[in-house]
Amino acid sequence: MSDITRGAGRRNAKLAALPIGVAGRAVGGLGKRIAGKSKDEVNQELMEKTAEQLFAVLGELKGGAMKVGQALSIMEAAIPEEFGEPFRDALTKLQAEAPPLPADKVHAVLDQQLGTKWRERFQEFSDEPAAAASIGQVHKGVWSDGRDVAVKVQYPGADHALRADLKTLGRMSGLIQKLSPGTDVKAMVDELIDRTDDELDYLGEAENQRAFAKAYDGDPDFLVPKVVASAPKVVVSEWVNGRPLSKLITEGSQEERNHAAAQMATFEISSPYRVGLLHGDPHPGNFFIADDGRFGVLDFGAIGRYPNGLPEATGPILKLARDRQYDELRDLMVETNFIQRSHANKVSAEDLEAFLRPFVDPLYVDDFHFTRKWMQRAAGNATDVRGDVYKTSRYLNVPKEYVMLFRVLLGCVGIASQLEAHAPYRAIVSEWVPGID
Repeated sequence: MSDITRGAGRRNAKLAALPIGVAGRAVGGLGKRIAGKSKDEVNQELMEKTAEQLFAVLGELKGGAMKVGQALSIMEAAIPEEFGEPFRDALTKLQAEAPPLPADKVHAVLDQQLGTKWRERFQEFSDEPAAAASIGQVHKGVWSDGRDVAVKVQYPGADHALRADLKTLGRMSGLIQKLSPGTDVKAMVDELIDRTDDELDYLGEAENQRAFAKAYDGDPDFLVPKVVASAPKVVVSEWVNGRPLSKLITEGSQEERNHAAAQMATFEISSPYRVGLLHGDPHPGNFFIADDGRFGVLDFGAIGRYPNGLPEATGPILKLARDRQYDELRDLMVETNFIQRSHANKVSAEDLEAFLRPFVDPLYVDDFHFTRKWMQRAAGNATDVRGDVYKTSRYLNVPKEYVMLFRVLLGCVGIASQLEAHAPYRAIVSEWVPGID
């Protein structure tokens, strides 16, 4: 039995401790206010300590807890300003950081997956992980032919941990919703559960990566590292030096941030037409700017299969929304089951316009400026239970073939807002999506 599996009880206890810790700090904060501290000072302390606990628990547990943290980090731009920087810092760390697996356990996985003579396949192998994430970590090595390689090793017991964590977190979605009010946390956890097997299948991930690498081989704008070797719990691919997108968010120039946002959207929207697959895990930890300037993409465990490109109605829906033809759009959304026929008389064209306006904003202009304030406003309207927009959302449906697509597009918008980027989304969509022009 692995350490991760053996610690299931401890894992659940730590997850359960999150709301208890929040409540305890709230009581302590009340005492400090009685003692004379200002409301703002107390709230700032509470947020800092809660953010620290959030990162410590989700990061330590890896598995589904870490995966949810990464998914939440995409939408950190939607976190209201009153929650301040602590949550942003904690969630951003979850994009690419987690406590590492010890070297002896890494060696045991490699023994099992690549054979006990696996060292003969490497000229060098570093026991220190270069990156640690939700269900695996990456080590740098030199392959037998002299190529620098990245060795992605799945944590022992990650399959049991991922499923157990997601089940527990599903029951805690109400609490997590409060930490990120602009995100439909229940839907997010449900989708993570649905694609658990894909995330754990490193052989399948390697095949996905090979398909992307072949389609983008020699591309002047995009870079997907080639796979060197693979096993059920290990993937070896070419090592590529570059600058993580998370660094651009905090340190990049306006021009660099603009370019990165445009390249990210272009890659995600074009890949169903170029590869027949959609990269389904957009968060800053999976993107980088290579030393040669190309936009690099990692992690192909979660993908959507679109062998004929995006669903046929995608272009017409975007066109009608862009052109503000909401009567026609409403009819098409009923026809395509975005509005179930039993609810058709509950959603007017005006309701639909109010609901979609924030999401269609980038298609109204040639160059849209994504900002945190815009993202917060859009998320706030969508989750305000007293507002008409929220009421409309109850009657809308997302057909199965659009679930991953919508999540990916929302992820791109969330990251563009973190980048505070100007990006030509209208031109990108017009170039790649049939039926919009």
